[in-house]
Amino acid sequence: MNRSVIKTLLRFGACAAVLFLVARVYTSVIRVNPTTVALTLLIWVLIVSALWSLRYALFTAFFATAVFNYYFLPPVRTFTITGTQNWIALFAFLTTAVIASQLSDRARKQTDEAVGRRRELERLYGFSQQLLTADNVLQLLNAVPDHVVESFGVAAAAVYVPDKGNIYRSGIDAPGLDGEQLKSIIARGEPVVDSAQNLSFTPLKMGVRTVGAIGVAGSLSQQTLAAIGSLIAIAVERANAVETLARSEAAREGERLRSAILDSVTHEFRTPLTSIKASITSLLSPTGLSPDDRQELMTVINEESDRLNRLVGEAAEVAQLESHEFQLDLKDCSVLKLVQAAVEDVKQILGKHPIEIRVPEAITVRLDADRIKEVVVQLLENAAKYSPPESPIRITAELKGANLEVSVADQGAGIDDMEQGLIFDKFYRGKNQRYRVQGTGMGLAIARAIVEAHGGKIGVTSQLECGSVFHFLLPARA
Repeated sequence: MNRSVIKTLLRFGACAAVLFLVARVYTSVIRVNPTTVALTLLIWVLIVSALWSLRYALFTAFFATAVFNYYFLPPVRTFTITGTQNWIALFAFLTTAVIASQLSDRARKQTDEAVGRRRELERLYGFSQQLLTADNVLQLLNAVPDHVVESFGVAAAAVYVPDKGNIYRSGIDAPGLDGEQLKSIIARGEPVVDSAQNLSFTPLKMGVRTVGAIGVAGSLSQQTLAAIGSLIAIAVERANAVETLARSEAAREGERLRSAILDSVTHEFRTPLTSIKASITSLLSPTGLSPDDRQELMTVINEESDRLNRLVGEAAEVAQLESHEFQLDLKDCSVLKLVQAAVEDVKQILGKHPIEIRVPEAITVRLDADRIKEVVVQLLENAAKYSPPESPIRITAELKGANLEVSVADQGAGIDDMEQGLIFDKFYRGKNQRYRVQGTGMGLAIARAIVEAHGGKIGVTSQLECGSVFHFLLPARA
């Protein structure tokens, strides 16, 4: 005998046992009139109907009628009914019990349906929230079958969108839940139920357009599956729209970058080329030049050639850093000596800027000394360019936990909040400094690439008219 049969018999037994208990109490312990007995028995009928199902309630109703007749309608302790009044009372009790059972059962079913609908809505809401986490269509389609299986408790799920070509699955390997069936659902544009294999299919529709199909193995109502299909279709369209928008933004950004490159490169390369061309023209002029004038023009050509060489070198370095075609030469290095070497390299650019170095002599860190010196040089050049000629520049370095922090502070005009997140991008020049100060917009991009190659971070804190502090953090490997 299986558990369900035992459970059924126990419930029938409980229904009868309570009725016998009521009869025993009202005949031996408490003497009450038949009306009170009838109401008590009806209450038990309602309780049974609310707790279990209609069949238990009807059994209880008929059994209660028999108990009421046997124990409380004269002649008692017999099933004989005498008198019209007793017949009417018994019929009224039976009718009331049956109707009450049906009404209570209907109310219970409606409550269960309402609870079921609420749970279904909660599952659909949770499912819709999960769909919103996908960043693109492929990520969405890979995740959808898993979400369906987890959220709705089906054995398996499969999704097919023709634009992407693949069948995306999750759960058990269910026969019949294949690509051919999903493709046929798209062609038909209507849901299909395969009761023999416990499979359900529905198209993914966006308005009148079918964008794909989904199939599940397991018990799931058509209404729920249709809702799932609608949510997936909306999510696919949303992901497609996001991808299209991202491509458009990338195209616009690429165009902006190309314009910035042309603007920057044209301006920066034209200036030295113009100087070189003018100097050479003067040297080739038939008009005689004094030795001093000739020497000055040759000096201009030499300086501007060096500037062109530096511009080309920076562009090549940016390309190398971005392609990751370089290796770090990590060695134990004294940070103080590295900073001092960087200051020496940019001595001419720093001019009359007082340099304050606050670096403990004992700090030794494992890093690529040449590359990090280049970062410090870029920051020092930047500070010298964008601050008053004789304003001080301070360089500090200290260990913070497992990291080394190096900062370069100036007393320049400061950087606008909106630009602080852009100045490390390639070719970006501050809108107020673009044509006031020479530069390519590559120096800080190079610095960021080198720092990030070491596993570090670089940033800036600044206030307008109060100066800027450029700082970078490196893992202290020594």
